[in-house]
Amino acid sequence: MRQFFVRTMGFTKDFMHMEAAGGIVLVGAALLALLIANTPLFGIYDHLLNGIKFRFGFVSPETGFDLQLEKSILLWINDGLMALFFFLVGLEIKRELVEGELSTRDRALLPALAAVGGMLAPAAIFWFINQDYPHNMAGWAIPSATDIAFALGVLALLGSRAPTSLKILLTAIAVIDDLGAIIIIALFYSHGLHPVPFYFAAAALLGLFILNRRNVSSIPAYVILGVILWVSVLQSGVHATLAGVAAALFVPTRCRRDPEYSPLKTLEHTLHPWIVFGVLPLFAFANAGVPFAGMGLHSLVDPVTLGIVLGLFFGKQIGIFLVLVLAVKLGLSPRPAGASWLQLYGVSILCGIGFTMSLFIGGLAYQDVAMQASVRLGVLLGSLISAVVGYMILSRCAHTKPA
Repeated sequence: MRQFFVRTMGFTKDFMHMEAAGGIVLVGAALLALLIANTPLFGIYDHLLNGIKFRFGFVSPETGFDLQLEKSILLWINDGLMALFFFLVGLEIKRELVEGELSTRDRALLPALAAVGGMLAPAAIFWFINQDYPHNMAGWAIPSATDIAFALGVLALLGSRAPTSLKILLTAIAVIDDLGAIIIIALFYSHGLHPVPFYFAAAALLGLFILNRRNVSSIPAYVILGVILWVSVLQSGVHATLAGVAAALFVPTRCRRDPEYSPLKTLEHTLHPWIVFGVLPLFAFANAGVPFAGMGLHSLVDPVTLGIVLGLFFGKQIGIFLVLVLAVKLGLSPRPAGASWLQLYGVSILCGIGFTMSLFIGGLAYQDVAMQASVRLGVLLGSLISAVVGYMILSRCAHTKPA
């Protein structure tokens, strides 16, 4: 028994260090949700996520001060735990901007241009298909997102057969894409703004700014102010996950007293396994459960579903690859070292894996259950097709030399 336990722990440790592990767990959680959603267990699944509510906070009857948060488990996951995911995204964005692949103009230009193309083309396709359905237009941004963990997980399956420059390019595009998605959420998916909580949010941001300017390296100090910022932003009407990004940008990359210590990297490395193997699979499990009862071929041609599928698969590859070709041909940026045009095309297709971010934006865009089912079906199909086709192209050209 002890030997079995040791072997199991060893296998688990090795698995968690695989680059593709996060994507595999994410897919497993989504498949489990799909399985449950299409069995008699769906009622229990739906009740647990939407029927049970938890209350957090306190009320002062004497002063009328109300700081209570009451949400279903689904909303605690989407508004609460996903704030941690966005916090990690914010840390990754800052690291890349300060000392990573986006730290210089030459490094940032190509992926930045590609990411913009990869957001505009899918949105245009979604708009074209849904232009006669005004109530559908709220979902225009759904196919514009890229799931960095899923996409990198598929690329990692190729191992050393794919040049390092492809991983760097994909990472940079996905990071900028995440930044674009954050801006889109802030501008287009915040509703019913309440001014008073903004004062508390501003105070928390000021506190984070002071900590950063004084180069305070105590992580708990940033966490406490980050929680205050999250609650304030949540109450203000702006989507609370943006608080995670804002808080992350104030975490210092270096400690003046100890140049070898990086609060940002320490937080990133600490949070990464919890987010990849905990928060994201939980989000996928809670949001990917699509009951197929009553669905048929007509569901595939639903304007929302079709707009998302075509936006993710065709829009992403057209927008990204076209911009990559133009940028290189016009001399704006060199082609990534060791990468062929076919490999760049394959990476462009992988960027059509929207999954986490697309499901997240879809949940903000539509409140109607039927509309959300169309979103989930579209995101799952578009992401799956992009993953399979992208992998097939990259695996076939893994040993080809750049033209």
